[in-house]
Amino acid sequence: YDQIIHDVCIENLPVIFAIDRGGIVGEDGPTHHGQFDLSYLRSLPNMTIMSPSDGNELRRMLVAALDHDGPVAIRYPRGVAPGISLDPAPAALTIGASKRLTHGNDLLILAIGRMVQESMRAHDLLLQEGIQSSVVDCRFVKPLDVGTIGDLVRDIPFVLTVEENVLQGGFGSAVLEMLADQSIQPRHFRRLGIPDRFIEHGAASLLLSKYGLDAEGIAETARELMCLTADQNPSAECEAQTMTD
Repeated sequence: YDQIIHDVCIENLPVIFAIDRGGIVGEDGPTHHGQFDLSYLRSLPNMTIMSPSDGNELRRMLVAALDHDGPVAIRYPRGVAPGISLDPAPAALTIGASKRLTHGNDLLILAIGRMVQESMRAHDLLLQEGIQSSVVDCRFVKPLDVGTIGDLVRDIPFVLTVEENVLQGGFGSAVLEMLADQSIQPRHFRRLGIPDRFIEHGAASLLLSKYGLDAEGIAETARELMCLTADQNPSAECEAQTMTD
């Protein structure tokens, strides 16, 4: 950590940190999960942090990093990228620019990295229940797309951030800090990520499901945020709370 600060960030040098095994990696045990890097890197001045959702974004981020005059961390998971056609000549991403993937006014899902794919699957599950969500591939943890995220939070009542990183100081925390700095008050907000614990050995798909970071888990957290059960009825707890209020 001192080396990154002293030898790179203070001098604002154009060093690219290619961080593989980002998030939950599976059968290597608690020593190998990449669950902390977003938190400890985003506090460093001059550091830009990107996390791709697919192979094309990874290539475009690398092009952007090579063009950028300063330190960049590109954080990606272990495993096979989603099967998509690769651009023959990838163009650099604009630093800090997110991408809105779907349009819905009920729920806003702000996702980063591999969680974008799971969030899109959750969007499809929720759409079958009549819940229309806007999914945003945020791409950058630092800097955040202040304009796009801020405008969407003002317009959409329920906001869910999804990350494959510990919740303390991670992507969701960065969004909350940005909103506070912009004096934007979200009406209903929930962060979904890795809890405050070391994650055990196990298949990545099993662990993502256990900690609610697969499509089904994201959809369930969205329902809880919106006080809905799977059949769109308000939960008993929400009804009791409403009557109490």
